[in-house]
Amino acid sequence: MKRFGVDQVRAAAIAIDFHRGHMDLSVATMPVKSQAQADRVLGHAAGLFSWCRSHHVPVVHLVTTYRDVAEIRSNPFWRTRADDPNATRKNVERHNLQGSPGCTIMPQVYAEGDWIVNTKKRYDCFIGTDLDFTLRGHGINTLIITGVNTNSCVLSTVAAACSRDYAVIVPSDCVDTMDDPGLHDAALLCIRTALGFVMTSADVMALPELVQA
Repeated sequence: MKRFGVDQVRAAAIAIDFHRGHMDLSVATMPVKSQAQADRVLGHAAGLFSWCRSHHVPVVHLVTTYRDVAEIRSNPFWRTRADDPNATRKNVERHNLQGSPGCTIMPQVYAEGDWIVNTKKRYDCFIGTDLDFTLRGHGINTLIITGVNTNSCVLSTVAAACSRDYAVIVPSDCVDTMDDPGLHDAALLCIRTALGFVMTSADVMALPELVQA
């Protein structure tokens, strides 16, 4: 039995919403809890992505971008967040509108030659984007999924990837949340129980299957 359930690993690293709208607290509309938290996650991810590039593993950035508020408000639950001043997502109607600084990928995790998918509008990175087409067109069968938030976009995308028969690996130090830390832990528990493999970025970089891919 192959370790990750595929005959030969052909991997890509998926970077979910490592943009200024979450990770740069000077402009973020839905920020993580501190710049130190953002810098820690981005630092681990930058190291992993550098390793991926050196081993010919593509890095794919998913960037949430909305044309207008109507694209946001068409989600019923998000409407309720905008009306709740205590919600972590209370700024959802201002989040990553097209042309805003929040739509910019954080420079420490981006390199020329990375792939960008900037039509993400929901938690699930496959919905309304060409991510699946791009991955399958390049023979990718294994996804190393990083980003924020662990308990929303990461969890939703991992579930969708599993349902599309991708093998999934989540580096636990390359994901985090703007919500309660307990939700980060709970999401990782859900993933490792039913959806994919959870390990550190150091463990990922030590995988011989990726070096051979």
